[in-house]
Formats: sequence, structure tokens, C-alpha cells
Amino acid sequence: MSIVELPDEQGRVRAERVRERAEDGRQGAEQSRDETEQHRDLAESSRKAAEQFRVLAEEAREVRDRYREELENTRQDQERLRRAAEEARHATEAARQAAEDARHATIESVAATADSLHSTLEQMKFLEEARRTIRDLKNMKLPGGTH
Repeated sequence: MSIVELPDEQGRVRAERVRERAEDGRQGAEQSRDETEQHRDLAESSRKAAEQFRVLAEEAREVRDRYREELENTRQDQERLRRAAEEARHATEAARQAAEDARHATIESVAATADSLHSTLEQMKFLEEARRTIRDLKNMKLPGGTH
């Protein structure tokens, strides 16, 4: 090799090293770009999943609110039914008392009717006795011979 060729050879070796470094840098950049794309895809996938979770969470809140409203309606219905049952119990008690009062009134009425019948019977006995007495008196012979 000649002296002239030596610097060219060194330049060529240096140029080859620079080219290899550039190639390594290009491959590193390509790999970095691929990783960045993967991260971007992963981020997009995560964003979509987060959006789905947000939608599900919103739907869950709506369902919870509907259940809460239905629970409140059920509680109000139960309270109305409790009050109606209480009123029915009071009405039943009042009806029971009215039936008891009517029973006592019926007993008193029957007793009064029995008393009235007893008095009427006694009057009829008295009248029958009086009629018998009058008949007996008529059938008796008057002193003096006339009938």
C-alpha cells in the first residue's frame, strides 16, 4: 500500500464506521418509532377501554338511581298499606263494638218484649178470671127466685 492510499483507506474505514453508526442510529430510531407506535396503540386501546368503563359506570349510576327511586316508591306504598291496615283495624274494632252494642240492645229488646208478654198474660189471666167470676155470678140464683 502506498502512502496515498493509506489516508483514503482510513477515510473509507472512518466513513464505514460512521455509516454503521448511522445505520445503528437508523435502526434504533426505527425500533423507537415501533415502540412509540405500540405505546400509541396501547394508549388508544386504554382510552377506548376507559371510555367503555365510563359508559358502564354511567349506566350503573342510572340503574342505581332507578332502583333507589323504586325502593322509595315501595317504601311509600308500604307506609300507605300500613296506614290502611291501621285504619281497617280501628274500623274493625268500631264495628265489633257496634255489634256488641247491638247485641246488648237486642237482649234488652227481648227482655222488654218478655216483660210485655208477661204483663199481657197477667192481664189476660185477670180478664179470664173476671169473666169467670161474672159468669159464675150470672149463673148463681138470685134470692127471690128470679134468674
